[in-house]
Amino acid sequence: MEIVLDRRSATPLYLQISRRITALIHGGALPPGFRLPPERRLAAALSVNRSTVLAAYRELKADGLVDAHVGQGTTVQPRRFEPLEIGSVQSFPWSQALARAPQPQDPLVRDLLELTERDEGISLGVGLPAPETLPVETLRTITDRLLGEVGAPLLMHSPTEGHSPLRETIAAVLAARGIVCSPSEVLVVTGSQQGLDLVARVLLSPGDEVLVEAPSYFGGMQTFRAAGARLLSVPTDHEGMRPDALAALLERHRPKLIYTLPTFQNPSGAVLSLERRHRLLELAARFSVPILEDDPYAELRYDGTSLPTLAALDRHGHVLYLSTFSKLLAPGLRVGFVVAPRLVIRRLVLAKQIVDLHTNTLAQVVIDRFIRDGHYGPHLERARAVYAARRDAMHEALQAGTALGVTWRKPEGGFYHWCRLPDGVDQSRLLARAAAAGVSYLPGQPCFAEEGGAAFARLAFSYAPAPHLREGISRFLTALREVAAEPAAAERDRNGTRPLV
Repeated sequence: MEIVLDRRSATPLYLQISRRITALIHGGALPPGFRLPPERRLAAALSVNRSTVLAAYRELKADGLVDAHVGQGTTVQPRRFEPLEIGSVQSFPWSQALARAPQPQDPLVRDLLELTERDEGISLGVGLPAPETLPVETLRTITDRLLGEVGAPLLMHSPTEGHSPLRETIAAVLAARGIVCSPSEVLVVTGSQQGLDLVARVLLSPGDEVLVEAPSYFGGMQTFRAAGARLLSVPTDHEGMRPDALAALLERHRPKLIYTLPTFQNPSGAVLSLERRHRLLELAARFSVPILEDDPYAELRYDGTSLPTLAALDRHGHVLYLSTFSKLLAPGLRVGFVVAPRLVIRRLVLAKQIVDLHTNTLAQVVIDRFIRDGHYGPHLERARAVYAARRDAMHEALQAGTALGVTWRKPEGGFYHWCRLPDGVDQSRLLARAAAAGVSYLPGQPCFAEEGGAAFARLAFSYAPAPHLREGISRFLTALREVAAEPAAAERDRNGTRPLV
């Protein structure tokens, strides 16, 4: 059984071993009943750890190619083909054909988006714009006019980099955020989620380390995990990522990327202070680590003073900047953008060509015209007024939770209240109880790369109207009160005691 390992390859050794044995089995070189070498012997022959061979054998067993029994070793299993009767058709074994994901994929994003199509219940889980703030009539007028003036070209392909006028417009919009860039340094993407995916494809290899905030955006962490990256958590507080903890991690590790949402962070709503922004850039420059600044909520400030983006402060070219029109204008149009050096943009463009060729042409042209015609600023002002009022309504409704031990900070912007729940609350029971009461929310666990989150809940105030928010918080707190009381009741039952009347 010949196995040659490429130790310079990005593919882990255990996968190289399992794939080579798989090829030998499918090719007939290892017939059914063939006994594979014991783990220790194969590990010694290949000069790898025994755990590497064990992981390879587990892959083979998971694929149904081998089986292992105590005293009998690991043997190749017969390939099971049922005799095909004339006129019969068998279902294709998709479970065997699908590639094995680097990490189990959490369907959380899919489940949250599915909630937007349901009428029942009150959603405090989805971080989406309020439907009534979307400029439907203006967008319809612009679309009708463009289709009449331009016609068929709007329904054709466009450059992978993005519609050229829109790239110019984005550069102008970013100048107001203090970011100086040329249109050639802008890539239009199909929503910021695709931007995350493209950056992961271009920068990361399996086994690379990525520093993320604790907590952080779960969609970003899912993307990095899917690329095979290892996530390392940087502790945060109300001023964002802690520089002392970041410096300690950079001393011990050599991460490939720092991922941060410094402004109205999802889920915590924290804003990285100006001093910490400078410190983060200094550390990135010292250790030569790029930063991916995810900034979807930059324009959604309701109180306080705006701070410059990391990209605006960057003097050494360490920052890749990612943002979107989804939170500000229309999430269904799926238009976002990445700002990066031209060399990086070229690599991202090549990756995007493989994924979808280009972002929706009509959507790009409509957004460009919406901004150029002067609608963008007034639209943002109206949207900010709506969200500020909804934030205040949720903040006031949450006051009833202080007696239960719920704590939170009123965010200056963004879409979320990040609440700490009383210690010992069972999130699975709370989720079920809240769902039964007709309210959904995001539990804290998915927002942490490592352990943590059981005592937190993210409550979105952007999507539901203020009366629904108040009712939703009331239902949530009632569910919390009931779940928090259950352990005490169960303990009394076990002890055989009852309160005196």
